[in-house]
Amino acid sequence: MVMEIVCPAGTPAALRAAVKAGADTVYCGFADETNARNFPGLNFDRAEMREGVAFAHQHGAKVLIAINTYPRAGDEALWHAAVRDAARSEADAVILADPGLLDYAATHHPDMRRHLSVQAAAANADIINFYQAEFDIKRVVLPRVLSVPEIALINAEIEVETEVFVFGGLCVMAEGRCSLSSYVTGKSPNMHGLCSPPSHVEYHDQAGHLDAKLGGYTIHRAAPDEPAPYPTLCKGCFTAGDKRGHLFEDPVSLNAEQLIPQLAKAGVTALKIEGRQRSRSYVAQVVRNFRAAVDALEAGLPMPQGMLARLTEGQATTTGAYKKTWR
Repeated sequence: MVMEIVCPAGTPAALRAAVKAGADTVYCGFADETNARNFPGLNFDRAEMREGVAFAHQHGAKVLIAINTYPRAGDEALWHAAVRDAARSEADAVILADPGLLDYAATHHPDMRRHLSVQAAAANADIINFYQAEFDIKRVVLPRVLSVPEIALINAEIEVETEVFVFGGLCVMAEGRCSLSSYVTGKSPNMHGLCSPPSHVEYHDQAGHLDAKLGGYTIHRAAPDEPAPYPTLCKGCFTAGDKRGHLFEDPVSLNAEQLIPQLAKAGVTALKIEGRQRSRSYVAQVVRNFRAAVDALEAGLPMPQGMLARLTEGQATTTGAYKKTWR
């Protein structure tokens, strides 16, 4: 079985670019708090979503709609409307995390395919089988805290498809359980769809150094000859005692392109690329490279080498938990 390439699309233009570049599937979200990439200038209104789904289907690709934040008590109508509108758009599946929303979708739209979002942090066979039994999920997006052997063991004990991240931003927390950003900004990544929201980001010149701040906290201080990364708490540079450094994780990108053969042997169905906030040019380049890698594997040819280095954060990469090389 050829592994499916699942590509991000933050805009209609990025969706079209991904499909033309060879994506099997595109995932995207509505322009509101129902999706976990709720940034200004991104995402789709209802008409754009219907047009995007139609375009993808015309070119043999599928569309998944991420409704993967957790509804606030009393505001469920916004999330219910998103599920309803996803069904009306004829999307191929919805990506959900909240159990109540999964139940709503299963009850009111039983024919619409349901995928379990990475935001649910389902990291073992028991919990995945629970979601399958209760809500008939067809696929689970595994959190980025598992090694390849652990993924293989999970696949041996479940009957749903597995999708794993292979490129892009790397969250070092258990997915859906991060409290750092909400502590600093008052905006929950898992309820408001914002991690390091732009409204709380500031840059200040400090004696020739550039301070990157989030919610008033200095997350990184860059010298004149250093790049100033976007201030994300888990990748901030902090001083603790007599040590200064990236205490949680360096500002690097996940790149598991060379692990594709091992992931295939582990039973993975789909390879997911992160980056709905990225440009259509970035999306097209990443998709073309992963298309070449998957096609080479299927044809029994050598894997391409070093395809994506210049597209990574700080031109530095990691395999994350896949090889269990966390420091």
